[in-house]
Amino acid sequence: MRRVPGPSSEPLFLASATRLIEHDAAAALPAHTLMARAGTAVAELALALAPHARHVWVACGPGNNGGDGLMAASRLHQWHRTRQTGTQVTVTFCGEPDRLPDDAANAWQQLQAAGLAVSEHPPEEFDLAIDALLGIGARRRPEGRLAEHLQQLRQTSATVLCVDVPSQLDGDTGAAWSNGGLPRTPPGPRHTLSLLTLKPGLFTADGRDAAGTVWFDELGIQPPTATPDARLFVPEYATPTRPHATHKGRQGDVIVLGGQHIDLNGASMVGAALLAGRAALHAGAGRVFVGLLADTQHPIAWDPASPELMLRQPDTLLDPTLLAHACVVCGCGGGEAVEAVLPGLLEHAPRLVLDADALNRIAESPALGRQLKQRRQRDAVTVMTPHPLEAARLLGSSTTQIMGNRLQAARTLSETWGAVCVLKGSGTVSATPRLPPLINASGDPALATAGTGDVLAGLIGAALAAIPDNLDDETLLTTVATAVHRHGLHAEQWSQNHPGRPMVAGWLAAQG
Repeated sequence: MRRVPGPSSEPLFLASATRLIEHDAAAALPAHTLMARAGTAVAELALALAPHARHVWVACGPGNNGGDGLMAASRLHQWHRTRQTGTQVTVTFCGEPDRLPDDAANAWQQLQAAGLAVSEHPPEEFDLAIDALLGIGARRRPEGRLAEHLQQLRQTSATVLCVDVPSQLDGDTGAAWSNGGLPRTPPGPRHTLSLLTLKPGLFTADGRDAAGTVWFDELGIQPPTATPDARLFVPEYATPTRPHATHKGRQGDVIVLGGQHIDLNGASMVGAALLAGRAALHAGAGRVFVGLLADTQHPIAWDPASPELMLRQPDTLLDPTLLAHACVVCGCGGGEAVEAVLPGLLEHAPRLVLDADALNRIAESPALGRQLKQRRQRDAVTVMTPHPLEAARLLGSSTTQIMGNRLQAARTLSETWGAVCVLKGSGTVSATPRLPPLINASGDPALATAGTGDVLAGLIGAALAAIPDNLDDETLLTTVATAVHRHGLHAEQWSQNHPGRPMVAGWLAAQG
């Protein structure tokens, strides 16, 4: 058993693949062995999480997830009785014993043999609750006692350990479903023990809030050889080395086009482009050029916070010769003015990061959309960094649909536009058409502030500018996902060092 994420990437499997893996594993073992191992693993983690608990509530449902809970309850009861700890274990069961699946029916018999009675009601007070109500296949709307027990688990401030997935969380998508969904911020500590495989929904959308700290136990089964449906991405960082006889021209050029100076409503978005430029600069780009769009009657000549940035008139940065040797970041605060520069960039920029207003203009313009799709045929590199609303515009759907299946939305965006898609949010998903998508393992709520998306675009631009031409898909995807992970890691470090204080994007951009 280990805590997730660890020091390396982890394969993730959807429910359909997990069932096949479970079927093969169970067939290779004596009857009921797999559930016995699962129940023992749950009991061991429960004991480790709350070694001095005086009362444990094990809430069991009508399927195999409930069977895991029944087996865990039997183990806990036996251990505490043997050690004479005085800990009481209360089991509730929402189901019918004679309708249990075979493995769960055996777990029920084990419970009876252990002399542990089933209670009609949860205890009034408990130190630890084990959520074994609903598993990865549950989709029906909870009713009656099952719904009541789910409500109690959601509202308790006691520690809750979820078996495999939190009840009412879709293990494939991370979307909370039915009966009002799950709370955004659970009132007490939450832990989830994922069994046999890790599920992608634990790490994106509502999953990270609902699951809390994730643990994983393979149950003694060899890792699957099948291609995973996704990966939880943790890069291997290495200290960058540069030849002594190098110069700025060899470290990659980044061009940022955005920051509409004055839009139609009189608002300035200059800061967005400057944040992207500063982030690219601190991430190691040799030279960073910034072209601020629209009103040029009062152009900004330099950035006092980062005088290293080279501000230029936008038209001077559209020279195909200059574009050919740079990575362009376009759209950060670009407003409507970005539409004028997009055709040339889509045609001539070999490496292009499209953010914010650039994505909105493409969503509105069939001509720009066709140009974007044609880039893939020329082996030009394109990275799109939408948040859910921008993703919905690009797919002609809604944010609800995007958030209902973030993995599928990122795949569809990537396949539709022939680009690497970075779908931002909790558990940012990076996807390319021919590889399993990567779910980012870093990041925290400190990123929920204006400008952090612009910083991410700059970080990705610097990463793409620094790597050689003729990239294969895996190197490209890994490069982009590493920039995403670094972005989230900096936010985590801020939260650890400045608890309770809000982070601003300017600080984030300076971390590189």
